[in-house]
Amino acid sequence: MPLSPTDGFKFDLDAKVRGSVNPYFGVYKEPLYSTQIKFEPISRAKWNAVIAVIASKASLISRLLLNEIPDNIEDSFKLLDVNLLPRSRKDFKTSCSCPDYSNPCKHIAGVYYLLAAELDNDPFLLFELRGISREDLKAELAKSPLGQALSAEMNAQEQDLVPVDSYYTKVEGMPVPESTSLKTFWQGEKRLPQTLDTPPTMSVAAIAIKKQGDFPSFWHRDNSFIEAMEELYQRVKTKNKPLL
Repeated sequence: MPLSPTDGFKFDLDAKVRGSVNPYFGVYKEPLYSTQIKFEPISRAKWNAVIAVIASKASLISRLLLNEIPDNIEDSFKLLDVNLLPRSRKDFKTSCSCPDYSNPCKHIAGVYYLLAAELDNDPFLLFELRGISREDLKAELAKSPLGQALSAEMNAQEQDLVPVDSYYTKVEGMPVPESTSLKTFWQGEKRLPQTLDTPPTMSVAAIAIKKQGDFPSFWHRDNSFIEAMEELYQRVKTKNKPLL
């Protein structure tokens, strides 16, 4: 994996910051201070692990290959207990040649603002500060199965449009039999069975009612629902016996 060296604080941001003239402190000429921010790069082994996680997620690798930073990119780093964005002062060191004893001083704070503006314009700069360039990151992602498929699709050449005679599907003719019977046309070649088998009688009478149980949810009386229905059916049967 052709990554840049990642031992110690190797990725430095050096800036020359103009100071202020202050005769009260004996500063009669505009000073020029050297301000430095040193970022701790992520080790090569951890970058390999992070790239493997990113390469397994199509939503992440597709946006990175399109030069976009996913909003949830930090989640892949957290899975491996790594952080892309600086989490604490341990992830970077700052220094300034000005006489101010505080750290960060106003010159370092100014460089912070400039760095934030640069990251807004090019978020991939953060990857470089953490140990991998944009080109190396995309090259490693393109080696994965998802990366190969996406790269092939992105690099695919557009096919030329082929003119057609019609926008509709061409009608194809089918052979027609020499003689056609109207009876066969309407009834079909295979006749349906003339008789239908009668369904077997149920071994349990009124099974639909008995499945509800003695006290179904809609039954609010104290007596059994099944007994009440049996009595009702018996009355109907007795009343209509002459008609049966």
